[in-house]
Amino acid sequence: MRLIGPEGQQVGVVPVFDALRQAREGGLDLVEVAPGAVPPVCRILDYGKFKYEQTKKEREAKKNQKVSELKGMRLRPKIDDHDLEFKTRTIAEFLADGDKVKVTVIFRGREIAHSDLGRVILDKVVADLKDVATVERPPFMEGKTMTVILAPAGGKKPAEAKSVATVRPQNTEVRSQG
Repeated sequence: MRLIGPEGQQVGVVPVFDALRQAREGGLDLVEVAPGAVPPVCRILDYGKFKYEQTKKEREAKKNQKVSELKGMRLRPKIDDHDLEFKTRTIAEFLADGDKVKVTVIFRGREIAHSDLGRVILDKVVADLKDVATVERPPFMEGKTMTVILAPAGGKKPAEAKSVATVRPQNTEVRSQG
């Protein structure tokens, strides 16, 4: 087997018996690090210290990772233009923070007969956020709600996404008759 010493130096190819003897003399353990290699690679080290440092690195990596949340935004089919712009900016901020957003249009009473208005509103939100969001799940109807799920666009830095979030969407009217 190929042996690596306690300080990381190459000892060379030695028999298993000699490697075990060297590890015992140093008061350390013999650990196989690459069993698939030819010949297998073993290292002399303090196994307890090695495991401790490994778990310490894993904890540090876990502490630094961002957990993505699913935020929600509720809209109505008769939403005014300014209200829609405001909610679109809020959605853009959520996306800039790295969170996914579930945008839901809720229908009440007879509004369900005009579900096309809900689709128009969701399409407008998606179009306004095309620079900072990707559609993870297209608009779908579920009971009295129509929902779309947006995820942050890949390759964008949060600072770039926030600068896009301050741009006001174009003024297009979506109003129901009646």
